[in-house]
Amino acid sequence: MDFLLLPFFSFLVGIIVGLTGVGGASLITPMLIFVFQVPPAVAVSSDVVAATLMKVVGSIKHWQQKTLDLQTVKWLALGSVPGSLVGVGILHLIKQQKEHQLNHITLHLLGLTILLVTVLALVQMLLLTFFPNLHLPELPKFDLTTQLGRLQTISIGAFLGCIVGLTSVASGSMFALVLITFFRLDAKKLVGTDISQAAILLLFTAVGHLTLGTVDWSLVLPIWLGSVPGVLLGAKICQSVPQKPLRFMVYFILMMVSAKLVY
Repeated sequence: MDFLLLPFFSFLVGIIVGLTGVGGASLITPMLIFVFQVPPAVAVSSDVVAATLMKVVGSIKHWQQKTLDLQTVKWLALGSVPGSLVGVGILHLIKQQKEHQLNHITLHLLGLTILLVTVLALVQMLLLTFFPNLHLPELPKFDLTTQLGRLQTISIGAFLGCIVGLTSVASGSMFALVLITFFRLDAKKLVGTDISQAAILLLFTAVGHLTLGTVDWSLVLPIWLGSVPGVLLGAKICQSVPQKPLRFMVYFILMMVSAKLVY
């Protein structure tokens, strides 16, 4: 495997993430599997560790700018962190019982998760594009000043955290949908809140994956080298690039990738 190409491809993925907001794990993990022939379990674990740095740096910036909702981050993290550790624990059990099947099971979980995330995002984009005046019934808003609202937040955080622990996917994209749907956050605080909760979630998830022994630092370091400047460049030029055609193209690619992962 030519690891000199990995920073270059990570740079391209970083640009796409900065341009569209599409989760990096949905692109980098399949890239490691298909392009560089990395075993799925190693690809997932290495991507979790690689993604943590970007999220932490971004969350510090948003915290300094006060463009995040600290209460939402806190209560989501109280659910997502234990949930992610449960996901990693499930991988430990699979490895102990059926180590030869760990890559096979990880591959299918990854494909199904990317497919689910992509379909939900694509449906949302198509509805907003072709039916802008469509008024769908609104789901209840979570009120964090009540015990019920906190319990609901912790529960949904735990469920999504478990998925992240198992697959590395959805730390940003699925949580962003939750923040829009159940918290009605304004645009100023949406991105910062999403990145900050993902940073806390991935920090603990990365530690869990390190205990699995499936993190390959020769993958993590080149991903950092390429993706960080790529994200910064993509974010800088995103205002001058048409978003909808680009996102549709990325979603189409992700659907094909997820189908290949599953089958």
